[in-house]
Amino acid sequence: MKKYIFPVLTTAALLAGMANANAQTRSLFNFKDLSGWHIDVPAMDKDPNVKSPFIVRDGVFVSLANPQGHIITDASYENFRLEVQYRFPAKPGNCGVLVFASTPRVLYDMFPKSIEVQLQNQDAGDFWCIGEDITVPDMEKRRGPKSEWGAVDGKKRRIINLTDGSEKPLKEWNTMIVECVGNAIKVWVNGDLVNYGTNATASKGQIALQAEGSEVEFRKVDLTPITAFSQKGH
Repeated sequence: MKKYIFPVLTTAALLAGMANANAQTRSLFNFKDLSGWHIDVPAMDKDPNVKSPFIVRDGVFVSLANPQGHIITDASYENFRLEVQYRFPAKPGNCGVLVFASTPRVLYDMFPKSIEVQLQNQDAGDFWCIGEDITVPDMEKRRGPKSEWGAVDGKKRRIINLTDGSEKPLKEWNTMIVECVGNAIKVWVNGDLVNYGTNATASKGQIALQAEGSEVEFRKVDLTPITAFSQKGH
């Protein structure tokens, strides 16, 4: 497992951490309906009979995988901690949490401008740049040749995460924590630090979840305002 060394906390950071602890956490879903979110699925534009891939079932939110698209918060957020508990109930596959989302359908006429935090099985915590960009340590090792970097189709948009083996076995619940402070993003999966990026080209936006490849269940999508990064992902 790769390690990333963080600087010693200053008094200001410690005080900020105390403020984080006192912040009010709220769920972005009521797990009864999709209030507070809107759906952007291109196939639904073309055929009114196409059913939404996003539902609430047995008290959990479910992305049914197809047709592909996104469910997006009505509100925009900055400086937050997002805790997502998710699992693949049947077969492993692809999905993602998008932060700093803004302009819809900038990539492949489907993906909103954003930075995706990957949920794909065995790749949880990868960054994907979608019209926005971000910097991480060891960029050439984790992204490829600098001349090929970019946030548009045809460029190297994927930034590989820091760990292997952080995800739980299929059908078990995973906890991903995504913290966004200013234009930096820090990600944990099941307590492991899996990615940390700075100098993102955005610092505020909507939050989106994908329908892309495999059914995924979510039993927690909680947001907490923060002023500084946590030191541990729990």
